[in-house]
Amino acid sequence: MKSKEGAEQTVVQYTLYKRRYSGLIGFVVLGLVTGMPWSWFGPISTNAATDFDITLDQVNWLGNIISCLYLPVSLSVPLFCARYGIRRCSEIGVAMMLISGWIRYAGTITSLSSNAAYALLLLGQMFAAVAQPIFQVLGPKYSETWFDLRGRTTATMIIAVANPIGGALGQLLSPLVGTSRQSVMILAIISTAATPAIFLISAKPPSPPTYAGSKKAQSLLSLIRAMLGMQCPEDAYMSKRERLDFTIVIMIFGVLVGAANAMSILSAQYLEPAGYSDDISGLMGATLLLSGIVASIITAPLFDRILTHHLGITLKLLVPIVAGAWLSLIWAVKPGNTGGLFAIMAIIGTGSVTMLPVGLELGCELTRNADGSAAVLWCSGNLYGIIFILSEGALRAGADANPPYNMRNAFILHGVLVMVFGSAVFFLRAKQARREMDEQKIREQKDREAVTQIGP
Repeated sequence: MKSKEGAEQTVVQYTLYKRRYSGLIGFVVLGLVTGMPWSWFGPISTNAATDFDITLDQVNWLGNIISCLYLPVSLSVPLFCARYGIRRCSEIGVAMMLISGWIRYAGTITSLSSNAAYALLLLGQMFAAVAQPIFQVLGPKYSETWFDLRGRTTATMIIAVANPIGGALGQLLSPLVGTSRQSVMILAIISTAATPAIFLISAKPPSPPTYAGSKKAQSLLSLIRAMLGMQCPEDAYMSKRERLDFTIVIMIFGVLVGAANAMSILSAQYLEPAGYSDDISGLMGATLLLSGIVASIITAPLFDRILTHHLGITLKLLVPIVAGAWLSLIWAVKPGNTGGLFAIMAIIGTGSVTMLPVGLELGCELTRNADGSAAVLWCSGNLYGIIFILSEGALRAGADANPPYNMRNAFILHGVLVMVFGSAVFFLRAKQARREMDEQKIREQKDREAVTQIGP
């Protein structure tokens, strides 16, 4: 009679299915659209404040509310995924996306008072705050469930950058489609058009692609217990070094995502006092994201096939460059420096977005908990985003400043925070434990197949 372990080794066959690509497309489309609302009002903040008779701080809260609600929602996604699966969680995200679009549009009715219109806009953003983290947090889990070692990082990258692409498109489209009220209507139409993409996503393949993909998902609670050094299941156990490394990754991932989120939401307020228009502000924010997307598309396959064991070294190279670029904005944001600012945004975007899949994959490697680690990392990013946005809004200069309402003090805080937290990268070891286990299991399977072929 065979042991349970022996039976598992005999039965489990690692297999790839072509349908993984359709689900990947579904995640990308929905990630794009759910990424638009948090940056949509950034480039049109001044016009929206005028059209809806609200303050700039109220406009900022249309982005802040997504970051605030993102925190509890992102941490609840692994719980729902463990119980209901990837497909059902995705269905909830699509429903929230659709509802959010048309509630926001209801707030554009001109007969409404400014308070009523703002309440509907804010409520619509709250529903969007439920949709967005679902397709971000589930990205690494989907790639682990459907892709093997030669495609997992690329799949994570494609899903991860879909949300920044959505943010970039939001910044490009919102100032180009008419008034701020017409802009909100366009966002509702886009949300509706993306809804059928849910039918491309399946829960899981008949056979897993890797050993990690065959394992039952660990709970978020087991990850928290492992991080605290408490008793937890064997598969969830983390050494002291892994706990330290994951803490460093959380800090760096959080501060870089938070810095980019702040740029998306406050772009017009950063740049208009220095003489740049809404359109230029939107293009600069989009440059940050789109340059990174191009870089990550080029580099992610390299991490799957060539730089497979060098995620930590990548972070040690890129984090200082990005931190220095953020710090340089203290002196670079001035009248007549359009070319220099576009170059800085391209540097920040190339480094930051390239590090997105690297950080997410490294979190999975250290914890062996794909959706749990992704939830913690994205939660950290949005928490830092809230801190950046609220503190920098408070640091806005007054009407009597030169130039009025400039954000120089905000840039100082922005750059210093990124530099300080980013310096922790030099203490990172970044052992890729999950990949090592997968590679070991693949070797064992090949050895068994070789013995079978040689035997009688």
